[in-house]
Amino acid sequence: QVQLVESGGGLVQAGGSLRLSCAASGRTFSNYAFGWFRQAPGKERTFVAAINWTGGQLRYEESVKGRFTISRDNAKNTVYLHMNSLKPEDTAVYYCASPERVTPDDWSDYVQYDYWGQGTQVTVSS
Repeated sequence: QVQLVESGGGLVQAGGSLRLSCAASGRTFSNYAFGWFRQAPGKERTFVAAINWTGGQLRYEESVKGRFTISRDNAKNTVYLHMNSLKPEDTAVYYCASPERVTPDDWSDYVQYDYWGQGTQVTVSS
């Protein structure tokens, strides 16, 4: 059974940094892509970033480019989201996700991700 467990969220002031972690288990971690999504109160879940199985292909939502970095450590079965220069509009619950297939057709489409973590809250104060 595939399990994804996020950690690292918290309260931070605008301009600060956080590193989110997603620990995966239940299948061969290094074979699959991962994505980060976020959902603010009253809003839909939206794409943040994604990484392919080798770590050689990265995708970012436009508003986080240059501030967020997605990475993976296949030896630790963990995916990271490094978030710098945080803004109040980054406040949301952040979810880690992975598709059943090796790589989704559309990295930003949450419907193509089959496995999800429970989420971790990120709050950025102004």
